[in-house]
Amino acid sequence: MSTARETVYATLKERIIEGDLHPGQRLIERDLAAELEVSRVPVREALGRLEAERLVVLVPRQGVLVSPFTPQDVADFFDVRESLEVLAARLTAQRADGNGLAALRAVLDQADEATRRRDARAIALANAAFHTAVVALSGNALLVDMMRPLEARLRWLFRLTHYDPEQQCAEHHELYQAIAAHDSDAAADQVLRHIHAGRARSVELAATWTAVDPVAATRTRRRRT
Repeated sequence: MSTARETVYATLKERIIEGDLHPGQRLIERDLAAELEVSRVPVREALGRLEAERLVVLVPRQGVLVSPFTPQDVADFFDVRESLEVLAARLTAQRADGNGLAALRAVLDQADEATRRRDARAIALANAAFHTAVVALSGNALLVDMMRPLEARLRWLFRLTHYDPEQQCAEHHELYQAIAAHDSDAAADQVLRHIHAGRARSVELAATWTAVDPVAATRTRRRRT
């Protein structure tokens, strides 16, 4: 895989997640190529990968847009999380061994340190990584595959919403304790309450994120095959 392709993909993905490219913003292939000093081929390939992760959307006659993240998009995202992450927490509490718990604890420590530094980017990265680690430790390969395309969108959500980092850490520690105790019911209940707590505020904030008419863009979102 070419270095240029990977560099362009990583750069654009980071700019979207960090908010430098905002929801609904149009991305012009030739301009991105000129800015990044590459040909249009790696830009086109990177945009294809980002579309698969639902970070950009191809809109007929408009080109490529950073995906709108509308209130309905956020509600749909939380519906999925409240189902799949609850299952992941339950399975992880049943199956996590000492090595898995140590890995999960290490991610918690990273989040604690980022919170102490008030490093917003590192906080979002570590907190999203904690959720990803819980899924990875579930031991269910199909569940891991289903959640993998949502990892970038989860971090993006954390960056757009600016959750209270101390509260996030506290709730993650409670989830970790339930998992470490191998209490699957408590782990499932804790992660459900944790995810649901941020739902209403996230849906409300989503109305302010998109700079273009999201309805026009999302109507055509599923046309591409």
